[in-house]
Amino acid sequence: MTVQHFTPEGMMQPTPYHHVAVGRGTTQVHVSGQVARLADGTPVAPGDLAGQVAQALRNAALGLAGAGASFADVLRLTFYVTQWNPEKIGDFMAGVEAVAEEISLPLPMPPASLIGVDYLFEPDVLVEVEATALLD
Repeated sequence: MTVQHFTPEGMMQPTPYHHVAVGRGTTQVHVSGQVARLADGTPVAPGDLAGQVAQALRNAALGLAGAGASFADVLRLTFYVTQWNPEKIGDFMAGVEAVAEEISLPLPMPPASLIGVDYLFEPDVLVEVEATALLD
């Protein structure tokens, strides 16, 4: 296995992600920020955080697959969410959970950061996800 995910004893648990990833390999894969758009640019789930999280993760999975990787190889995920507040965590996690099995996203997820931002590149974009993976 290229990547090992774990949460050492003494670190906060439970969380929806592991705190640590150890990668062994030589090829890095970086998937740029993915949003809820189809290949032709059509927006998916306007105004729906859960729906946009799910589609952004689907798009990240496509990027990983294009490089011969999967979420099993992911060292780190970074989520950017517009107008973030803690009350949105339920919708955010609903989007993750809705698509996890479909895209083989392990739960808990690899180490992840959720960063609140005021605005992404277009007003209808609520979330963006980036993935970093390591292959042998």
